[in-house]
Amino acid sequence: MSNIHPSTRIGHIHLKVADLDRALAFYCGVLGFQLMQRIGRDAAFISAGGYHHHIGLNTWESRGGSPPAPGTTGLYHTAILYPDRASLADALRRLRDAGVALEGAADHGVSEALYLHDPDGNGVELYRDRPESEWPRDAQGGLAMFTRALDLDALLKAAPRSAT
Repeated sequence: MSNIHPSTRIGHIHLKVADLDRALAFYCGVLGFQLMQRIGRDAAFISAGGYHHHIGLNTWESRGGSPPAPGTTGLYHTAILYPDRASLADALRRLRDAGVALEGAADHGVSEALYLHDPDGNGVELYRDRPESEWPRDAQGGLAMFTRALDLDALLKAAPRSAT
């Protein structure tokens, strides 16, 4: 069996939410995504940079619903890749300004990541990759990822002075 084409990417995610306005307040108001289209009170499509959508939000099967119970299968988290450390630092600043609590923060050697839940209980990872030349390697040249505490104060110092 051959491998998938190396340029293949995950195109977008679509999340079931209980309250569309609450979800938009988090993803657009706090994280800064742009609303591209809203379909009444049932669905919305949001993006970074004007793409048709990176995230779809809908209440088609979930209006007023509860988050999935612990111990059940489903999406563990959505991972949102930021282009650089300054952008991830800006995301941390936005979360702190909005009073959104982190559930974790880690340095994985290949990346730096912030972990939280959205208002519907969906897991969210905000991260930035390090350049591949900086990835930790073992003696044989294989990938040697790890999990260490991320210094949030040092990360915040990389934030731009004014938000865009």
